[in-house]
Amino acid sequence: MANRILIVDDAAFMRMMIKDILTKNGFEVVGEAQDGVQAIEKYNDLKPDLVTMDITMPEMDGITALKEIKKDNPDAKIIMCSAMGQQAMVIDAIQAGAKDFIVKPFQGDRVIEAIQKALS
Repeated sequence: MANRILIVDDAAFMRMMIKDILTKNGFEVVGEAQDGVQAIEKYNDLKPDLVTMDITMPEMDGITALKEIKKDNPDAKIIMCSAMGQQAMVIDAIQAGAKDFIVKPFQGDRVIEAIQKALS
């Protein structure tokens, strides 16, 4: 069975890019969210195997959403997505329980490597 992934990013273009990389590599994208509030709702509804989570979003940022999801689901596998220059936030995310991070613009092989590592 394909691994089920939830994509969280406020930019539709970024969601589309990552969805394209994932589906080409045999992953099933079960949902998309555009902010942290939606991410938590969708996570609880869909129970995906993994989440790709943007760090900077409106309503609720990715690190806050990560902490909320981990509070109720300590085994949640979440990979953070960040733009260059957000190293401090990436460290916060890893300390809050993120499995890995990928940097935008996304490179297909790095995305897949991070996801496979987090799922194994």
